[in-house]
This record gives sequence, structure tokens and C-alpha cells, in this order.
Amino acid sequence: MRTSPELRRKLISVAVVSAALLTAAPASVAIAQESAPRPAAVPTAQTEAAPGATAERLIVGYKSGATEAKSNKAAEADAEAKAEKTGEDVDFQRRLGTGAALVDLGVDTTRASVADVVAQYQADPQVAYVVPDRLNKPTAVTPNDTDYSKQWDLFESTAGMNVPAAWDTTTGSGVTVAVIDTGYVTHSDLAANIVGGYDFISDTAVSVDGNGRDSNPADPGDWYNANECGTGIPASTSSWHGTHVAGTIAAATHNGKGIAGIAYGAKISPVRVLGKCGGYDSDIIDAITWASGGTVSGVPANTNVAKVINMSLGGGGACSTATQSAITGAVNRGTSVVVAAGNENQNVSNSSPANCNNVISVAATNRAGSRASYSNFGSLVDISAPGGETRTSSANGILSTLNSGTKTPSSENYAAYQGTSMATPHVAGLAALLKSANSALTPAQIESAIKANARALPGTCSGGCGAGLADAAKTVQAVKGGTSTGTTFSSTTAVAVPDNGAAIESPISVTGRSGNAPSALQVGVDITHTYRGDLVIDLVAPDGSTYRLKSAASDSADDVRTTYTVNASSETANGTWKLRVQDTSAQDTGTLNNWKLTF
Repeated sequence: MRTSPELRRKLISVAVVSAALLTAAPASVAIAQESAPRPAAVPTAQTEAAPGATAERLIVGYKSGATEAKSNKAAEADAEAKAEKTGEDVDFQRRLGTGAALVDLGVDTTRASVADVVAQYQADPQVAYVVPDRLNKPTAVTPNDTDYSKQWDLFESTAGMNVPAAWDTTTGSGVTVAVIDTGYVTHSDLAANIVGGYDFISDTAVSVDGNGRDSNPADPGDWYNANECGTGIPASTSSWHGTHVAGTIAAATHNGKGIAGIAYGAKISPVRVLGKCGGYDSDIIDAITWASGGTVSGVPANTNVAKVINMSLGGGGACSTATQSAITGAVNRGTSVVVAAGNENQNVSNSSPANCNNVISVAATNRAGSRASYSNFGSLVDISAPGGETRTSSANGILSTLNSGTKTPSSENYAAYQGTSMATPHVAGLAALLKSANSALTPAQIESAIKANARALPGTCSGGCGAGLADAAKTVQAVKGGTSTGTTFSSTTAVAVPDNGAAIESPISVTGRSGNAPSALQVGVDITHTYRGDLVIDLVAPDGSTYRLKSAASDSADDVRTTYTVNASSETANGTWKLRVQDTSAQDTGTLNNWKLTF
């Protein structure tokens, strides 16, 4: 019941008269009045919905034997009684699942008026408790790591990857990321998240640690003298590259020092393949296989199988059949493979393994959100992420864990680097967040989700920078809570895909759903084709809106058998959905065998 203005005036008048009578009373009466026990003051916490904000609603728990504990009418009558006693608006709203009553105090409440109502309920012997209906907010906390403010790549609104908002949902717990790189040099801001790895360098001239393959992935340094790695190549100090990459992914966070890792709840398995002057394909192939749970002759079974592999490395030329075989094997075992696009300012089609199939190829952006001047580009780039550009200031680079030694390990420190090597661990970290948030996700679904939820580059890109700038919070939100409710609609009618011809469409009628489609709608596709790079594939919603699943690319592999993730939350679920497929070049044909939608 809302107390009328007239009743309020009457209650105020009674209060004024009572005060006047008390003032005029004999001294003995006044003394007796003062000696009576005063009601305990209502704590401030019981008048606030949030710090500094006055509560507008209260939750009242009645004792089990009270009529108000079971009867809404009784609770409503009690609220009216409290209103009459206090002169405040007190309205019974509804019964909570626990049996408590929710009462509304209106929008014009003050701390004093809330305290009056709370005091009335507290004085009622039938009331077990009364508390404010507090307003809860997301619990994201700015990390207390001392250099976090320098990590623009995580949080800046212009070109950061929107990582902090993802931490409310997941921090990467339960996921191991294999960093296939130079190994690991001890660093206290990483140590808590390091698990067992392996040294796969078989050539002692490259390993410079005195032996070949072994279970110790420690980085002894990769320095070299002038001309030692090729005529005209100048001398270089040790890079501690793998440690820098690992820190971006999973540096310890909220530990009062250093930096924050993107997936700081994940574990890092350092897998050493790069030493003096680089590393061989043969070692990298075995490392990919072992890290993803495959068997490598002469190497013990991996007890820290990675669901994400980071390869911030590369060389020139086409993807070799041998390397592709290792990558395909890893993906088939359920491991996402994230690869740097390369730093040659050229088309990524000339950089391996970034040009291999089934990898997530990552280009680098600068602090303005434009393609970094050194970054490779092209249609084979899947996504862009902050890689930094330090031409004008080291503050525009990517800060991470490092070592001060110029040749061999010395004291730990931090430094800013730039490169697609720095962009790649941002996406590997995001893949770990996604896998942790939804363990059922396949590598194809993780790649699709990252691309579908990217935002447009805030700057410029010439040549092709993939789906845009990776957005951690948006992507995590899209996949959390499961990929589907298990309801699948499918089409098993085969449709021929003509060579370099008009697009074909295959319909699926969706019925019995309510509301909109999910933010992680699964689109399973099975297409036989002898050159899948020719294919453009779109999902067409019932209202005609289209969602690009695959663009044409220089991809000579056969067939498309994968599942795409589409944020279709703006589309009505029921209706006729279509898969549109077009062959855009000559000499190859195919068949759409079947496809399905899983809600």
C-alpha cells in the first residue's frame, strides 16, 4: 500500500503534537522518558543497496511459524501495517523462492526512512531477518600487477582486445597451452603456471645446450655472432622469445607484480624447437604432434596435453605436406593451432606454417588499431590482434616477461616487443579462455567463434587482415554455457555445386523454437569438393540476412567438413534457413552432401 499525502500529513501532525506534549511534561516525566532503553540504531549496511546508494527494496524473512511466511495476503497486510507505523511507502511485491517477501519502498526513499522501516521489521517478533535487496554488478577487478597499466593491448578501448570483461566468465582454468618456441627461462611472474614440456631440438649446433632432445625445455639463449646464421646477417643477443610469448598468454595475475596474462588461469607447457639461428621443420613437426597428445618415437608420452598450440614462428614458402600432416593430426585430436602471420610485410601465402590449412593465422595491429607496418596480410589471415609498433615509443609495444641476459640467462625483467609473434599469443590466450568456458568446443568452433565475434579494425588495413580485431569479452560471451541445447535440424538432400556457376541453396525448416536463435548457433557443413578454396559459403536466415561462413581463398585441399559458430541472436529461430554455396573459379566441382543447424 502507498501511503497517501493526506495520511502522511496526519501522521506528521500527530508526531509534532506528541513532541510538544513531551516538551511540556513535568521534569520527572522527561527523566523517565530519557532513561528508557533506546532502540538500537540500524546499521548503514541495512539501508544501502550498494555503497552510497539508498535501498529501494527490502527482503523480509519471516519465522517458519508466522502466517506471513506462507500467506501473501498476510505479508501484504504486514507491509501495510509497517507503512502506517512509519509513514513510508511499503509495498509487498512478491514471494521469493526461499519463502522470503520482497517489499518495495519506492524511489523517493532516504537512508533515514529506510532505517525506520527496517527498525519496524526488526522489532516484529515474527520476522527472522530483514536485509536490503542489494544491487550486484560484474566482479571484474583491475589486476594489481604493477605494470598492468602499461598493457594497453588488453584493455584500451581503441585497439585493445577487451580482455578484462572476459575474466568475469573465465580465466582459462583447466586448459594447457603449448608454446612451441625457444623454451622457457625461469621467471617468477610465470613460474606458477609452468608445467612440463620438452626440448625437441635434435641438432646440437642449434640447441647450444650441449645435448639433443631431452625433457628439459630450458632456454639457454639463442644469441649468435655476425654471419654465423648466414652471410650478411648481423650479430644478435638472446631473445628469450618463448618466455615473452608465454607471459602474454598466462603470466601470473593479481600477484602484485609485473604483468597480467590473458588466460592467467591456464598452464603453459614450454616446447623447445628454436635455438641458434632458428629451428628445423622436422623438430617442429614432432613438437606439434607430441604437444597435442600424439606419439613421437623415442619421446615419453605427454602428460600435459595441450588444447591450444601457439607457434610464433615461421619461414618462407608454401606449407609442406609434412607440416600440414602434423597440424591436421593435432586439430583432429582437438587442439587449436594458432600461428603468426609473419613480419615481412608481404602476403601470408608466402609464409609457412601460417599458410597451412586448419590453423588460426594472426596478423598484428598497432596501438591505433591499424595493421602494423611489418605485419603480413592477405586472404589467408584469419584474425588480427595487438602486436605493437615501437618505431615512435616502446610504450606502444607489447610488454611481457623476459630476461636481462644478452647471451646466457641473467636476472628476470620485462620488456616491450613488437611482431606477429606478440599478436599470436593474444589469440592463443583467447582460445584458452574459450576452451575453459566451454570444454565441448572443437578447434573449428573456436576459430569460427573468434572470427564471428571480432570487431572491425578501428584503423586501416591494406591487403587483408582477416575478420577484424579479436574481442575477448564478446567471444567468451558468445560461447559460454554450452554450444547448444541439443536440438538439431538437418538436410540430407545432396545438391550439386556447379563449376564456376550460380550459387546453390539448400533449405532447412526450423519449427517449435521460441524466441531468437542462440549467440552460438552451430552450422555443420559436409561438402565434397576437389579445390575448396573456390568455395564461398553463407548461412541465410529466415529474413534474408546472410552470415559469411567461408570466403574464397588459395586453398587447394579437398572438401569442407566442419562446424561453424554464428552469432544469430538477432534472428528469429523459427522459419526457413538456407545454406548458400557457390564455386567461384573454373575446373572443379563438388556436392553439398548434408548440413545441419544445432540450437
